[in-house]
Amino acid sequence: MNSLFFVVCIVAIVSVYGLVSEYMKARARKDERGAGVDEALAQIDVLEERVRVLERIVTEKKIDLRSEIDDL
Repeated sequence: MNSLFFVVCIVAIVSVYGLVSEYMKARARKDERGAGVDEALAQIDVLEERVRVLERIVTEKKIDLRSEIDDL
């Protein structure tokens, strides 16, 4: 076998290793991003509930408003 064959094999092995490495890094970044999305969605749910409470307080009568503010 000539040396050109070995050079081509080495280049192919290095190229495949680079592709697999980038694939694994991208997959890890995707997993990290997924955890952040879950946390953000949970925080959005909490904020939506707080907005609902504030809307209810604002739309109630003035007497109820004073007592709600005092309770907070």
